[in-house]
Amino acid sequence: PGEYEIIPNGIQVDDFALAKPFPHLNDGKTNILFVGRLEKRKGLRYLLGAYSKLKWDWPDLRLLVAGRGKPDDESYRIIAERNLQDVVFLGDVSAEDKARYYKSADIYCSPATGGESFGIVLLEAMAAGKPIVATSIEGFSSVLTHGHEGLLVAPKDDEALAKAIAELLRNRELRSTMAANGQVRAGEFRWERVARRVIDYYDT
Repeated sequence: PGEYEIIPNGIQVDDFALAKPFPHLNDGKTNILFVGRLEKRKGLRYLLGAYSKLKWDWPDLRLLVAGRGKPDDESYRIIAERNLQDVVFLGDVSAEDKARYYKSADIYCSPATGGESFGIVLLEAMAAGKPIVATSIEGFSSVLTHGHEGLLVAPKDDEALAKAIAELLRNRELRSTMAANGQVRAGEFRWERVARRVIDYYDT
């Protein structure tokens, strides 16, 4: 019981919007980016499974994986058994480099299986002007609207991930529209706006 106002987290929008892409990643390949700790609930294995399906039809795809930790055994198995090429593990990256990787990406993908309280990484990708494929879990669905800033699919489903990514790969106009919508959405989470809401609530 009680009356509540839910105030979201904020992000430094301009850090991502104004970041400079890495020149060496602008080489004609299409970059899919994953950002997150390499732990099971982040769902990297499902993205690798989807990537292995897509690589046949889009040989110029590249998967960039940014985050601390080591892939789990299942991820290693998928990479080895399917002889996946152009999967680049970047390790733990600085905040500045993370923003630059977002800017260098064509599509951002977050295949988390659950336990995400809030989709900060989705907002960061939106601020950088990138279309998104993510899982329809509670923390993400509160930030991203399916079909507007990106596409949401069921968790733990590499086939659904592959279909959604393929839809964006085939449709450049859709990618551009979702990227523009995402930039507008990210603007709602500027720290200047979020901080003002916190101060106003204290005043109330």
